[in-house]
Amino acid sequence: MADFGPMIAPQVDGTGEVPASVPEPPSPAPITEQEVGEYREQDRYLPIANVARIMKSSVPPTAKIAKEAKECLQECVSEFISFITSEAAEKCALEKRKTIGGEDILYAMVTLGFENYAQTLKIHLAKLRQHQNSSTSARAGDADGQADGA
Repeated sequence: MADFGPMIAPQVDGTGEVPASVPEPPSPAPITEQEVGEYREQDRYLPIANVARIMKSSVPPTAKIAKEAKECLQECVSEFISFITSEAAEKCALEKRKTIGGEDILYAMVTLGFENYAQTLKIHLAKLRQHQNSSTSARAGDADGQADGA
C-alpha cells in the first residue's frame, strides 16, 4: 500500500491564501442518465418474478397473465408499499425512532384511508407474533433438553 503520511490541514500564510502546492481532491465521475434509470428501476420495484408468482396463485392454473399486466402490477404494488412506508417513516421520525414496526405500518394504512386492509394485516401480524413466540419457546426447550441430557 502507498504511504500517504499524516493528513494535515493546509497552512494559511499571512495573506490568508492557501499555498498553491496543495492539490485539490479529485471530483467524482458524473453519473449518466442511463445509470440513474437502471438504479431507480431495480431499487424501486419488487422483483417481477415474485409479483408474477403471487399473481399466478390468484388465478386458475389455465389462465395466462400478460407481461404488460405483470409490469403494471409490479409498479402499482411497489408504489403502494413506498406510499405506506413513507407515512410510517414520518411517524417514526416524529417519535425519534429509527425502526419501522408492524404497528407503524398499520397506523400509516389507517391514516391514509386503507383501514379495511389494516384490519386484515392486524390479524396476520398477531399470527406472525404468535408463531415467532412459539418458535422461540420451542428453541429454548430444545436447548434446555440438550443441556440436561449432557
